[in-house]
Amino acid sequence: MQRLIMQRLSLSVFLATACLFLRAEQKTVCQQSTAGLSCGRGWVIHIDSADYGRSDRTTCSRGRSSNQLQNVHCAASGATDRVAWMCDGKSHCSVTASNSVFDDPCYGTYKYLQVSYSCKCKAIEQKTVCELSTADLTCGLGQVINIDSADYGRHDRTTCSQGRPSEQLQIVNCASSGATNRVAEMCDGKSHCSVTASNSVFGDPCGGTYKYLQVSYSCEPIPIARTVSCEGQTADLSCGTYPTKH
Repeated sequence: MQRLIMQRLSLSVFLATACLFLRAEQKTVCQQSTAGLSCGRGWVIHIDSADYGRSDRTTCSRGRSSNQLQNVHCAASGATDRVAWMCDGKSHCSVTASNSVFDDPCYGTYKYLQVSYSCKCKAIEQKTVCELSTADLTCGLGQVINIDSADYGRHDRTTCSQGRPSEQLQIVNCASSGATNRVAEMCDGKSHCSVTASNSVFGDPCGGTYKYLQVSYSCEPIPIARTVSCEGQTADLSCGTYPTKH
């Protein structure tokens, strides 16, 4: 028995560790090219390091003159912080290796961007509330709600069963269609959102059955938009609606 417990404990520790960081990735792109960073579904980017400049004469050297490759002590300050600000917590991120993003640490030198990052588990929050109660979804400062799934109905006889007659708990294959889209329309892109588990919001998928609402969501960084305008030009800044589920 003790051995079995230790095996299960070891497996739990392994799974927790594996879930924390899936793998390490590295991207290298030449100046004016774009590095595409991505993690799979349910995983988000964590920037380990980023360097913009030149530390050798071979990387991104093809077709370049020797004087563009001589300076191998070239590094933009704050590159890691800059890329982390752009990408941390996202599933996908694009970073252009350019002086407009990182400034120019060595004029006349042809530079490149090297990014090392890991993919880690996206924290999933879950809320369950009984019919006519309200689910309060909340994210911290600088983050917004992203709905993963929502279900309004009944799938067992135990959830939200206290004080209810048995006939209100019998149907366990009850689900309102479009619940995920409905909650996403109400909550995606907000830092706080309240959703009432009611037929007026989701319709009544099973009359006479006492239902409940289950919502799974994650908190993601507020999308950052960037625009560049030359002197004398006008920068038009605008915000659209947050994309919803389809």
